[in-house]
Amino acid sequence: MKSKIHEFQSKNIFTMSKKLLLTFALTFIGVLSFAQIEGKWKTIDDETGKPKSIVEISKDSKGKYVGKIVQLLIKPENVNCVKCKDDRKNKPLIGLEIIRGLSKDGNEFSGGTITNPKDGKSYKTEIVREGDELKVKAIILGIAVKTQTWHKVS
Repeated sequence: MKSKIHEFQSKNIFTMSKKLLLTFALTFIGVLSFAQIEGKWKTIDDETGKPKSIVEISKDSKGKYVGKIVQLLIKPENVNCVKCKDDRKNKPLIGLEIIRGLSKDGNEFSGGTITNPKDGKSYKTEIVREGDELKVKAIILGIAVKTQTWHKVS
């Protein structure tokens, strides 16, 4: 009788341990994915409120986060960045690096720039992930002058 009780207790402890380990693993994965911005994100046009492009964010060889336009969802006035003022001038929008030099700082990504291909202006930027959304802030003189919400593409 003792061995059956002992066997039952051992199975019960083993099952509880597996459940606890699974819960811990899923929580850890959830926290990791919450704090990461790598992947594809749908941008929204400020004026129309409609999806504008897909930007893919990745790490470069220096460990900084960069974002490139990989797909246009609406037809632009020009397929090249004619108003860009740096090395991106007249480069095709598809493949254009619009986010450069971001570093992770806690739950925030900052220290980089974002370029608006429509007017060619670059801004300091901060990005915070909130679930399946990114809050992308354009900053002038330390003040967020514009915040866009980008949506995770599955």
